[in-house]
Amino acid sequence: MPPLTELFINGEYRPSSSEPPTFEVLNPYSHQVVGLCSTASSQDCRDAIEAASRAFVSWEKTSPWHRRDILLKAADLIITEKYKQALITSQCEETAAAAGWGYGQWVVAQNFLRTTASMANELKGESFVSGSVVGAQAVTQRRALGVILAIAPWNAALTLTLRTIAVPILCGNTIVFKSSELSPRSQAIVADLFAEAGLPPGVLNIISISRETAPHLTAEIIAHPMIRKIAFTGSERVGRILAMEAAKSLKPCVLELGGKAPVIVLSDANINEAARSIVFGAMAHSGQVCMSSERVIVHQDVADELLGEVKRLCEGIKAGDPSSSSDRQVKLGALFSEASARNVVSMMQEAVDGGARLVLGDLKHESSVVQPHLLANVNVGMRIWREESFGPVTVFMSVNSIDEAVEMANATTYSLSAALWTTNIHYAMSVAPRIRAGVTSVNGPTFHSEAYVGVVGLG
Repeated sequence: MPPLTELFINGEYRPSSSEPPTFEVLNPYSHQVVGLCSTASSQDCRDAIEAASRAFVSWEKTSPWHRRDILLKAADLIITEKYKQALITSQCEETAAAAGWGYGQWVVAQNFLRTTASMANELKGESFVSGSVVGAQAVTQRRALGVILAIAPWNAALTLTLRTIAVPILCGNTIVFKSSELSPRSQAIVADLFAEAGLPPGVLNIISISRETAPHLTAEIIAHPMIRKIAFTGSERVGRILAMEAAKSLKPCVLELGGKAPVIVLSDANINEAARSIVFGAMAHSGQVCMSSERVIVHQDVADELLGEVKRLCEGIKAGDPSSSSDRQVKLGALFSEASARNVVSMMQEAVDGGARLVLGDLKHESSVVQPHLLANVNVGMRIWREESFGPVTVFMSVNSIDEAVEMANATTYSLSAALWTTNIHYAMSVAPRIRAGVTSVNGPTFHSEAYVGVVGLG
């Protein structure tokens, strides 16, 4: 019997009141049922919101240092073998992720919790002399909002769930968290973690909703008067939908959506290190990361050398069943669905038909598995340049100047992350700020840090 993930409301696991009460969770590689998950009804959703609302009355009055200590306790717990194995097992089974991907999340999670806990000292206001009333003082305070609807995706189930809920909890808010229907067991680990760390009942509530009922139930949750803010990490398409629903009630949103991260490689760059970083950034978790290195913009003087080294490294990587020990080249898992695999192949085929050069790959998919692909001679008119692929593919464009490289890096509607490779400190300090991205890594990958190269096994 596959494991069952129930709803977590007011500090307790409970079954759904809907009919049918559960949905199946399938492994995207084997297509086998690896879990059952309770699917929340409209009443279950209201129960979760009301539990969070009741808990808020007392939770917002707790001291920031008490909340900090709970996060620190959670950090102590997450490093134990119990949580490590639970996370790696559930991620492999639910999303076909390589074990190294789950291990990397486990490493990141403990540091994230401690960093978030340290922010307790920032929860303070200020006072100043009133500019309108003589002799009066004006006082500003940082106050909790109330019940937050938090939604995080499947691709980094533990870390993105923690990122979505930890800061609101530290600030005194309470949470209704909607897990992905693709990874409910992986995200329910957070409920166990915080309950063991001493978080009071109702502060964190976790519900799962089937794909069929998610649109209208999510809209119901957003419209509920006790929901004060929406925090979402996921696709641009879903982000737009949630923002429009929130606009109906004039509720604020924090949205972290997709990416089309550029990597600029200048002529003086360390080509071997740049190539390693690009392969890691493009291929880790089969490219299913919002900060994946999707576009490489390289100076024409070193374009052939860089492309050759990236190809050499990628030829040592295969996608398939990473849990199998029979083929050591298999370091990438399947994509999250066969539809996603078809879309990735379609984008690449359109580019090749439009004049792009296929450097590596076969432009095929086997069920939900896509092998690593590299394309050169792409242009800004191609869909694979404009849209997030979310697959193990990166594209190359050569340019003849720094100004052109910056222009091409900024030729996108996305602005999440970027990378710049150069050994010239002047270029590092002057070019990086010109790239319109939330973060630009100089001589590093487009997400996280070079320390993870070895962790995910792509070094």
